[in-house]
Amino acid sequence: MDKRFRMVWLTDIYGPLLTEKQREALTKYYDEDYSLSEIAKDFGSSRQAVSDLIKRSEAVIEDYEEKLGLYERFRENSALLDELTEIDAGNSKALAIIGKLKENI
Repeated sequence: MDKRFRMVWLTDIYGPLLTEKQREALTKYYDEDYSLSEIAKDFGSSRQAVSDLIKRSEAVIEDYEEKLGLYERFRENSALLDELTEIDAGNSKALAIIGKLKENI
C-alpha cells in the first residue's frame, strides 16, 4: 500500500493523540502535499528540523497503530463489507460475514 495513503489514514485516526505541531506537520506533508521547505518556512524552522519532526511523528502514530490496530481493523471491516455487498443477504455466507463484523466492532 502507498505510504502516503496509509499516513493520511493514520493521521486521521491518531491525530488527536499528537501534539498540534506534529499533527500540523503530518497534515501539511501528506494531505496537502507541502514540501519540507514549505513547512519549515511556515514553522519558522529548518528543513532538517521539519524532517525530524515528521519522522518522529510517523513513528508515534505507527506505534499507536501497532498497539491499537484501529486502522487494520477498519481495513478488515471495509473488506468484509465489500464482500457482503456482493452476496445475497439471505445467504449463510452473508450471515457468517455479519458475525465476523460484529466481533470486530
